Amino acid sequence: MECMTTPIHAAPLELLTVAQMREADAFAISAGTPGIVLMEAAGRAVADEAAAMARDAAALIVVLCGPGNNGGDGFVAARLLAERGFHVELSLLGNFARLKGDAALAAAQWSGPCGRAEDQGLDGAALVIDALFGAGLDRDLEGAARALVGRVNAWRAAGRGLVLAVDAPSGLDGDTGLVRGAAIQADASVTFHRLKPGHLLLPGRALCGRTVCADIGIPPDALGAMRPQVSRNLPALWGPSLPAPALDGHKYTRGHALVLSGEAHRTGAGRLAARGALRGGAGLVTVASPRAALSVNAAHLTAIMLAPCDGAGELGTLLLDPRFNAVVLGPAGGVGQPMREGVLATLGSGEPGRGVVLDADALTSFEGRGHELAHAISAFPGSVILTPHEGEFARLVRGFDGVSQVESQALQASSKLVRARAAARIMGAVVLLKGPDTVVAHPDGRASIASDLPPWLATAGSGDVLAGLAAACLARGAPAFEAASAAVWLHGAAARAFGPGLIAEDLPEMMPKVWAALYGP
Repeated sequence: MECMTTPIHAAPLELLTVAQMREADAFAISAGTPGIVLMEAAGRAVADEAAAMARDAAALIVVLCGPGNNGGDGFVAARLLAERGFHVELSLLGNFARLKGDAALAAAQWSGPCGRAEDQGLDGAALVIDALFGAGLDRDLEGAARALVGRVNAWRAAGRGLVLAVDAPSGLDGDTGLVRGAAIQADASVTFHRLKPGHLLLPGRALCGRTVCADIGIPPDALGAMRPQVSRNLPALWGPSLPAPALDGHKYTRGHALVLSGEAHRTGAGRLAARGALRGGAGLVTVASPRAALSVNAAHLTAIMLAPCDGAGELGTLLLDPRFNAVVLGPAGGVGQPMREGVLATLGSGEPGRGVVLDADALTSFEGRGHELAHAISAFPGSVILTPHEGEFARLVRGFDGVSQVESQALQASSKLVRARAAARIMGAVVLLKGPDTVVAHPDGRASIASDLPPWLATAGSGDVLAGLAAACLARGAPAFEAASAAVWLHGAAARAFGPGLIAEDLPEMMPKVWAALYGP
């Protein structure tokens, strides 16, 4: 069976948990593809990648096999590499006689010597293939396994060769991206059928190195019964919700975003959000500004309109206009009761078609009061996106009242995906939990994980622009989950288009290039 590998940037949209991947394997086997055939295809994909990395056919390739199916993939790869003329040394962590099932069948086809992994030397090797455990590890590494991982990492860190992981680096939790005691640092990884969340969530993404996804012959129908809820954040996920502007459209059909400004000495963040909303495609954008800050904002704004707004009462009056169909509160808006009142006035506006983005100070103002915010959201007929970074998230969920012990533990979980999904469910809002591996979660369990956000985004004001982009997508009519996911991707694409040296003001100005690439000429 031929096997096709795809780099991570072009891999399929859906992400599968470790349990779902086992289901996919079982589906393929029940549909008539023997497990050993799947293993042969997986081993061939690993061998192809290893040959490309080692380059020289005279190079020594060390294959470290574990006691399960991951080790079986390693036995297949070792056999195929040896048949291609590579010098291969294979060793097993565990007892050869105790191998079972397909792994035992694959091992029986290996005709070379099999040493103990604990004793395997690495000197002179050009490449180490890590086929010890893969993504399904359910315990922390210890003893001989942990010592072996440490030895491989030290060898690689010394610059002596490269490491290729099978499925995922050993010690990496495929569902969470977290390290189970210790983990291999790989230069590349080959996984199968679909990526797992741990390939994208940090630190997993960094440990995997360059990741390719191999088609090993699992039928597409395998996804049907599982209905995976977690996806990579790509235009295929949200693109239909943000079509190119219609030929007969006009600014009013593209929505009107309202952004709440901070006081006179804190107006920049609101303007960044407003500029993000305008470049993000909202037909009109207005900054609701305290009177004391009107002159400051007026000096910096041209296409963006201004409206005087002091306090929650005036904000509520502004929001009587249903044409404001997207609202942003929080960027440098101040922390405390006035901000809480503004948020509650917005959520009390009762406009079904309105979307609200709560960022920064709007979230911190509800520290220890997350249940109050959740209650207000539950009564709001529109949609809400919360955009916390990790610190704001921790403050928002601290001491959350009215949730079960299970939900409380989920809010404090080590897994970013688990925390974001729990918060979305409890808050009744889409949660955009920021970071290099930004997770967007919907209350119904759907989630997207960013896989390509560049490090240049870590700059002051970047999050304000992101809030504006989310508001633009809401203003244009995208549902909240799709709007938030799109905003994350567009934000990253703008940063990639600019490159190193990026500051927040550059992000909106890169959007024309992003839209042109997305929509074409």
